[in-house]
Amino acid sequence: MGAISIFGFRALWSPFFLLTLLFITALYFLITTVWRKDIKDSEPLQIRQALYFVSSMVLLYAVKGSPIDLLGHIMFTMHMVQMSFLVMIIAPLFILGIPNWLWLSVLKLPVIKQLFGLFTKPVLSVVLFNVFFSLYHLPLVFDTIKKSEAMHGLYTLFLFILAVFLWWPMINKVPGQNKLSGVKKVAYLITSAILLTPACGIIIFASHPIYQTYYNSTSWLQAMSLCVPSDTLANLNLSGPELFSWLPILEDQQLGGVIMKIVQEIVDIIVLGTILFEWFKKDQEEADKITEIMLANKPEPIK
Repeated sequence: MGAISIFGFRALWSPFFLLTLLFITALYFLITTVWRKDIKDSEPLQIRQALYFVSSMVLLYAVKGSPIDLLGHIMFTMHMVQMSFLVMIIAPLFILGIPNWLWLSVLKLPVIKQLFGLFTKPVLSVVLFNVFFSLYHLPLVFDTIKKSEAMHGLYTLFLFILAVFLWWPMINKVPGQNKLSGVKKVAYLITSAILLTPACGIIIFASHPIYQTYYNSTSWLQAMSLCVPSDTLANLNLSGPELFSWLPILEDQQLGGVIMKIVQEIVDIIVLGTILFEWFKKDQEEADKITEIMLANKPEPIK
């Protein structure tokens, strides 16, 4: 932290982004508590839902507003920490944090209804997310996006929306929406893991650094201008990221690919465990019902 402190408070802590997230969180609680009486079929906000939503906002600030965001422009490892949390953890927490009645109100809007109806179809959602995530990490595409503030922001938002579409069939409980159950959820998880593997593999097994924004001084300074005020950057007279990184560039790149894959596997194992538990619980409830019916219909013994 000491070395990167030279970039200043604004670059390290993104106060405007923090204020934006605080506003969104305040709006969330106003809608789900004070204003919910004006929304048809609304229900009291559950503590669990509030915790999910607040957790998603806290993690979003951690990866996109704290020093982790600045480090993501210095080390590829930290960039992949950002991306893995954004699409594997924050997106599902965001979905679970919004009550079903609020989702239903949002999904009544014609454009939103059509988008969710199409892009949350399981085959399309899993393919689109993995294609565009992999495309983003092609060196030419990645370096181009990292040098443009507008492109970087829009593509990150686009990937987050695709991540919401990816997780939607797995975890949403909104009536009338695309859902998967049982074995299909397991197949969906496995398919997503397989589709992400080539992109991670290319990054992990590359024999040389492939992203100019992490090894070329000119490209790196262009990328840094996205999160560091231009006047601050101009006064620092920096030549590259080596001063701030504790790993050689190639090892940093390889570790980033490993982290992405590990986070995905951990999340998948947790989700798979939840699926198996729900599956077992459902089977047990059905077995108990059958037992109750059989006992109720048991003939009286002859006296």
